[in-house]
Amino acid sequence: MPMTALPQDLPANSNVVPLRLRFLPRHREYLMRWLQAGTSMGLCDVDVSPRAPTDSAVALDHVSIWVRENADPAYVIRPDGMRWMVVDHLRDHALGSFASFEAALACVRPVLTCAAIVAA
Repeated sequence: MPMTALPQDLPANSNVVPLRLRFLPRHREYLMRWLQAGTSMGLCDVDVSPRAPTDSAVALDHVSIWVRENADPAYVIRPDGMRWMVVDHLRDHALGSFASFEAALACVRPVLTCAAIVAA
């Protein structure tokens, strides 16, 4: 898996700009549709929060997902370069890296049809 260069790791005269995904309004809209569709499958709540990584001054949004079986967030989805990383938050275990936010949500619970993913 290629490592993403951090801003402090680049030479001062470098013209390399590290690429990072951002959580966009369309992601929030899709997330709310996904949550509503998944309540019958145990989805309980979501929260979009900025976090500041310990090794960088760049704030990244991450999505915490609660299921009804747990008081703590069960999953976290966060940008990882140009992909979305899904983490089992309870076991601190990476579940996968996905090219789209919609595919990352489908990894947690596949509650929306493929047509809904394409429309997002």
